[in-house]
Amino acid sequence: MPTAIGSYEEMSRRPAGAASERTRVLTTCSVPPHESLEYWHDAVLDTLVGMDIAAEGRTYDATLRTDRLGDLRITTVEADPGRVHRSPRFIARGDGREIFVAVQSTGRARVEQDGRATELLPGDIGFFETRRPFHTTFPDRFRLKIFAIPRPLLGLPEADIRQLTGRAIHPGGGLPALLGPLLERLADTSASYTTPTAERLAESVIDLVAATAADQLGADPADLPGADGALLLSVRTYIRWHLSDPGLTPSVIARAHGISVRYLHRLFEAEDTTVCQWIRDLRLGECRRELTARPAGSVSLGQVARRWGFTSAAGFGKAFRSSFGLSPTDWLDRVRADGPPC
Repeated sequence: MPTAIGSYEEMSRRPAGAASERTRVLTTCSVPPHESLEYWHDAVLDTLVGMDIAAEGRTYDATLRTDRLGDLRITTVEADPGRVHRSPRFIARGDGREIFVAVQSTGRARVEQDGRATELLPGDIGFFETRRPFHTTFPDRFRLKIFAIPRPLLGLPEADIRQLTGRAIHPGGGLPALLGPLLERLADTSASYTTPTAERLAESVIDLVAATAADQLGADPADLPGADGALLLSVRTYIRWHLSDPGLTPSVIARAHGISVRYLHRLFEAEDTTVCQWIRDLRLGECRRELTARPAGSVSLGQVARRWGFTSAAGFGKAFRSSFGLSPTDWLDRVRADGPPC
């Protein structure tokens, strides 16, 4: 569950990286109204990067929720109208180690960077370079979902990143049509994933962001994942989101993506597996992780199996033995006797 932090100072004193602290929520409601804008300025500096923030009134209503999934840091901001400026004095602090990819969820944003200006409308995607100044104006109350990606993971030279900023990417088709809804959903559900699942989701999302960026830059289609590859990324992410649902079947997955079941099977044939096998392997992996992480006797095999989408302990046991050559009980006894694998 998200942890609501009563003050910025309290948040700063908490140990970073603790499991219970993966998700943090900061809100101006936690301070007196006359301190709200100053508090918000400090919260944004600590969570994103340093920026000057201005608003029309003397009070400011805003909430920020941030989570980390592997190499991906996700921040959802919901706030009153205002203006932000990433100025050279903040850039000199050296906190611009990431590229921001933002999805405008509600409201509008007028963005200026690298000599270009654009307006982000709901559903639009924008790239922000944090090593150079930018201005953003929010004329209405808004919700913005920001994905901070370490720049080396995008594999883009500085000149290419400069071409992406100050532009609105509309999710009308192609890769942006896959990326936009995926980012929206991931921001809304980020706190619900175990750490291993979160790390795999982050890898898939960063791959799709990189492919979308390359596509916007006019890369050779042969260098992009292509329709099948991009769709497979989306399908895999969907499966991970719904892994605990026992009703996750090929027909459900195909219908959610507007494709036939035959086409879905063909996507996984290219990976030398089947969609059902891939789901089963993921579920077994999550069950193994949970069983080894929990104290002996704290949870039954059936409870763990059902939590990850198996309909019965018997079905889980059969699948487990087929994959690992041991029953879950025998395997767990051996792991506890030998100690967890390195």
